[in-house]
Amino acid sequence: MTRSDPSSALSVHVHELPWRDAGDLLAALEGEPWLACLDSGGDIAPRGRWTILCRDPVHRVVVRAGQCFVDGCEQAAGALEILRDLIPTFPCPDGLPFAGGAIGFADYRFGQQAHDLSTRHEPDPQQLEFAVGIYDCAVILDRRERRVWLAGYGTSDTMARRRVQAMDLWDRAVAGTPVPSMPPVRFVMDCPADDYRHAVTRAREYIAAGDIFQVNITARMYGARPPGLSPVAAYRALRATSAAPFGAFLSCGADFALLSASPERFVSLDVQGIMRTRPIKGTAPRDPDPVRDRQIAEDLSLDEKECAENLMIVDLMRNDLGQLARIGSVSVPELFNVERFTHVHHLVSEVRAILLPGHDAIDVLRATLPPGSVTGAPKHRAMQIIDELEHSSRGPYCGVVFRIGGDGAMDSSVIIRTLVMTRERICAAAGGGITILSDPDREYDEMRLKVAALLAVFGDTTQRGSGDD
Repeated sequence: MTRSDPSSALSVHVHELPWRDAGDLLAALEGEPWLACLDSGGDIAPRGRWTILCRDPVHRVVVRAGQCFVDGCEQAAGALEILRDLIPTFPCPDGLPFAGGAIGFADYRFGQQAHDLSTRHEPDPQQLEFAVGIYDCAVILDRRERRVWLAGYGTSDTMARRRVQAMDLWDRAVAGTPVPSMPPVRFVMDCPADDYRHAVTRAREYIAAGDIFQVNITARMYGARPPGLSPVAAYRALRATSAAPFGAFLSCGADFALLSASPERFVSLDVQGIMRTRPIKGTAPRDPDPVRDRQIAEDLSLDEKECAENLMIVDLMRNDLGQLARIGSVSVPELFNVERFTHVHHLVSEVRAILLPGHDAIDVLRATLPPGSVTGAPKHRAMQIIDELEHSSRGPYCGVVFRIGGDGAMDSSVIIRTLVMTRERICAAAGGGITILSDPDREYDEMRLKVAALLAVFGDTTQRGSGDD
């Protein structure tokens, strides 16, 4: 893989710290701007082992209304090109996944622009299209071994200062800090329920006409942000009820925060150049009765519509990775695997490929945004239909949270099961893949199932549409 500034001689430092729970550390950091936490939860194996916590970035890259800023200064170059130049080059310590680098997100609109697609939806002026911090150190929590390290790069003086900051945080982190209760919030959907069902019907008509094979139709729910509500407190409440392998908390300045309980890996890239993506398509509810729960999982694995939906996205991601893959290296080692999460079963597959020499994580992001599992196939036409049928801008929803380390390795997740908090409101969103076999009522119910856990954080269990009784 190509890395910028390979001659850079940065020192890497690792310092072990006493064990602390990630929730207690987050509570002690409440109110801190540009706090980033990549927060694995649920089962520890195979993808829920590490939690990465970063604060106080050395650089901040932000895109708002199409304009890129670095540390508040307007830039002429694009965000990804700037990011490539800002990420330092250094080896990651053996056994640790990250020791500094870039952590942030790119929203759905950012991916639209990469495909030269316009949109009829006005963006929320309080939301960001892209926000990334460059961090010179990270607190790394190993949930399997219950060990913690402070790992970073720079001079000895820099790391000494970071150790002092870490010890101050350890002193403030109180073991067993209770998860705060959330104030009630009533959410309203961005369209009447019948309009969502009609969008599913129209999507099926496009499929029947041969325009597309599949398309993802989504909706957003909006609620007023209660005065004084802390994003960290809300995230701690979310992670307590919706533990997920790709959870994330990003506070990007004072008035924007992303709170994610995503179950879905987007694309990972390791130092050997192996790319992996694990698209999710296919959903069924959990059941408290173990026998019924196993039967639901088995039925999902055999469901013709759900398997067809998953297979089409597997083919799309084979094509996306194939743009940058060595010839003959694209494979599908897992197909239609049922994975169990806190509230639902999901049908998950894996696509794997080897990156061509001369390319890096930035190239992979540029080639694959936005995620195929939340657009459809063919991707370009599906995104045009999404813009026609959906009632509001997706914003960060269906974008990507990602990290890129100094060793060039990347991991990323799809922004689903996610709350977005701005100064005035909270947004939740959900949707599903539509195929020729889709039933509008069933798709509406699946969308409600997916969003239910997000709304329940604030006591809203109704999931009303603006036209529902």
